[in-house]
Amino acid sequence: MATTVLTEIEDAPAAPDETVPTRRSRAARSAPMLTFLARRILSSLFVLLGATFIVFMLFSYSVDPLEDLRFSTAPNVQQLIAERVAALNLDVPPVVRYFQWLGNVVTGDLGTSWRTGQSVSSILGAAIPNTVTLVSGALVLAIGLGVLVGIVAALRQYTRFDYAVTFLSFVLFSLPSFWVAVLLKLWGAIGFNDFLRDPTIAWYWIVGLSVLSGGLWSAIIGGVRRTRWVSFAAATVATGAILAFVSETDWIVQPSLGYVGIAVLGAGVAFAVVALTAGLSNRRALYASLTAAAVGVALKLPLQFLFVNASWVMMLGLAVAAVACGCLIGWLFGGDDRRVSMRAAAVTALGTGLFLFVDRVMQVWYAYNRASQINFRPISTIGSQTPGLRGDFWITTLDQFTHILLPTITLVLISFAGYTRYTRASMLEVMNQDYIRTARSKGLSERVVTVRHAFRNALIPLATIVPLDVAAMFGGAIITERIFAWSGMGSVFITALQNMDADVIMGHFLVVGSLLVVASILVDFIYAALDPRIRVNA
Repeated sequence: MATTVLTEIEDAPAAPDETVPTRRSRAARSAPMLTFLARRILSSLFVLLGATFIVFMLFSYSVDPLEDLRFSTAPNVQQLIAERVAALNLDVPPVVRYFQWLGNVVTGDLGTSWRTGQSVSSILGAAIPNTVTLVSGALVLAIGLGVLVGIVAALRQYTRFDYAVTFLSFVLFSLPSFWVAVLLKLWGAIGFNDFLRDPTIAWYWIVGLSVLSGGLWSAIIGGVRRTRWVSFAAATVATGAILAFVSETDWIVQPSLGYVGIAVLGAGVAFAVVALTAGLSNRRALYASLTAAAVGVALKLPLQFLFVNASWVMMLGLAVAAVACGCLIGWLFGGDDRRVSMRAAAVTALGTGLFLFVDRVMQVWYAYNRASQINFRPISTIGSQTPGLRGDFWITTLDQFTHILLPTITLVLISFAGYTRYTRASMLEVMNQDYIRTARSKGLSERVVTVRHAFRNALIPLATIVPLDVAAMFGGAIITERIFAWSGMGSVFITALQNMDADVIMGHFLVVGSLLVVASILVDFIYAALDPRIRVNA
């Protein structure tokens, strides 16, 4: 009997291993995802179609392209009117003109500006890179600083630092961008350029800024009274020493980080990254990060020969090589979890490489100021480049930086306030959740609770805001571009509106609308990445 049962069991077909996904199960899981994506894209296309129709109709009925000719005293005014009507198809109803425009768009033709004769594709092609250059840096800085300050303010709730951040956020949020831009022109450009004639910092400015820095770092670090006083004293002395060194030497005229500066900054990045991601008790990750910083300092001299024929393609390749080198260093240090060491070392290597890049740009500061087109007034207030200035990659990069500095600061100050408030509110809500109390009751350190449990969930509300802000910003920072004479998407929109140029307006709206549609779809996938409980195929 037993033999018969064993035989039947042995002859029975083996149950499929449910832990190993089969091709059919993977296909079954991917089918709802593809269905969801197709449904979202189709619905978004209908939304975009309806939006373009509304904009086209509003523009057609609110703008009169013949307005300048109706009051003209030219003898052949009727002929001019007839020619413009024929050129713009004004004798055709607006609904028909919309579908004619839509048919051309489907074939890849965005139209032509009737004022300049340029194709809309070439106009947008020239404006989009300038807007990307302006907006990308401002968004990265605003999001990074806003999230960081918002988290610190939430962790220091009801402290002087929290009150100061809240007050500053509301002030910046209420400031009009044109006023901020004008003040930056006055103090950030004209004032700083005048300061460069005699770059000496008065002693009372040194004392005031040192005390302000000490109070800021004391509020950020927090802790018991003794810890706060030690932080205040250390930050005050360090800031005073740096300002006194800058004032008494020619560092502003001929700035450079040097080996010491790169080593100190690289070590600072190593300690900061390890403290946030692994904890300073993880010696393997700390030693791997410090090694990556040391390798970067050692490569400073050899890189100077490579930088002679520098280009942005080379810089991108060196950045990839720095990350790969950091990963290799972290892997060689080994340990139970090599990924932690690899991640920390890679970030440190990338940061050290950035300091090497900044140091090389600083080396051309003196020559850049002495150029006849600059005349010792490097911070520019208009345009994206200095007319007639010629130089190598480093001169050009420095010139682009001096032109983009003030518009970027303007956008950062305005956007920073919103991201700070959103992050603070989200972080406070997350820190009061049950799973945070459970994590603390398990004995986890505050760093692990904050970084691994709270931070990720605090980013979920920002997942809705950031992609839409990015898409909207690519429509052009209209006021900022106007004040700083920056030829971007905002300037294209204003010029087209003044010229009553329908094709350019619709091309601009089509780009911005498409980006908003893509951003709304990405929000769903970002939600799913941040919170595994959310499924985009639901």
